[in-house]
Amino acid sequence: MLWVKALHIVFMVTWFAGLFYLPRLFVYHAMAQDAQGIERLRVMERKLYYGIMTPGAVLTIVFGVWLWLSWFRDAGAWLHAKLAVVLLLIGYHAWCGKLLMDFRLDRNTRSHVWYRWFNEVPVLILLAVVVLVVVKPF
Repeated sequence: MLWVKALHIVFMVTWFAGLFYLPRLFVYHAMAQDAQGIERLRVMERKLYYGIMTPGAVLTIVFGVWLWLSWFRDAGAWLHAKLAVVLLLIGYHAWCGKLLMDFRLDRNTRSHVWYRWFNEVPVLILLAVVVLVVVKPF
């Protein structure tokens, strides 16, 4: 079961790496002026979202469910709170996908400053997850 836990953590780190980097690419994309730079950012965003973030998210969830069913079935309120935070994270991931589509279709209406703030959301979510798992406040 420790292998499952280790893989859950590895894929969670992979997922968060993408969640930290994709909004940063959005910042650069919102500021870009030249067609070549914009196209390069589109390719980077697409590969990051579909090649790293989404597989990382799916595998994090798969191994997390495996842990829940095998090890943490009666874990208590901290796990329910963590699952609620994970649902927020899934929503953030989906929102990133929508923003990716907006950039792909040249429909972005947000400034680079908005994306700088948007980039801070996963930090707060990660902090909540780590506190819930390590401290288990309830």
